[in-house]
Amino acid sequence: MLVPLYEAVYERLDVGPATRLLSLGCGSGLGLLLAAVRGASVTGVDQDERRLALARARLQPAPRPAHHAHLPPPPTASRAASSNRATSLLCGGPERVTTAPAPAGVSAPRGRFNMITAFELTNAPAPHRPLAAAAALAERSAPVVLAAWGPRERCRANQVLAIARRIAGPDYPVPDPFRLSGPEALEEVAAAAGLRPDGSGRVACPFAYPDLDSAVRGLRSTGLFDTAEQATDRYVLDKELAEALHQFRRRDGSIRMDNVFRYVIARTP
Repeated sequence: MLVPLYEAVYERLDVGPATRLLSLGCGSGLGLLLAAVRGASVTGVDQDERRLALARARLQPAPRPAHHAHLPPPPTASRAASSNRATSLLCGGPERVTTAPAPAGVSAPRGRFNMITAFELTNAPAPHRPLAAAAALAERSAPVVLAAWGPRERCRANQVLAIARRIAGPDYPVPDPFRLSGPEALEEVAAAAGLRPDGSGRVACPFAYPDLDSAVRGLRSTGLFDTAEQATDRYVLDKELAEALHQFRRRDGSIRMDNVFRYVIARTP
């Protein structure tokens, strides 16, 4: 669902073969894959080893059938595969990167990367800390991209995400996905990390699913409802999600919620 966000940022910053990207909270690796297809060398860190396992599978070149071995690979597959040789996925935060070998011709630690992304900051308790640690590994004036949900009133998914807090109740604190959606919120995080804001943008990221069941599974897979599920059970959560999603059901049975995400480009000192 965040592909429009990734692509808008990569297009604006001209991500390509010269890019050495570090992704904080890389999750299941879709953003890394899109950068790798453009020819970038990519490194991702995430606290969830299960999501990293999905990222490793996603970034692994698909095996070619034996009867196609004599044919050249498609251009897109070839670029992604070549970038895979410069792919690193590590469990933890940016501190884990210092234990990995630096790219050829790059002095460690400064200059290891020339771009940093943090597309999912919502759940980080103090997001400026990993950003500052990551900035210390990057070239001077390298772009650092922060992103978060746009204004609550511009995101239709807000009405569904609110279910998590209602089900969990006061005994199970649920992070607010929109806590960094306020005016200047991302700029304040960047400033706290010692970064210099250098532009921003908004991108439409509709959440679209072919049917109701897919929408329920897709939303549950985001991790935003994990606490709610612990407070109740899978059956109750799925029932609540299905009821909330009915208002977004279209004539063909598909589900669509229009949302806006905001990003800020900052620069390392």
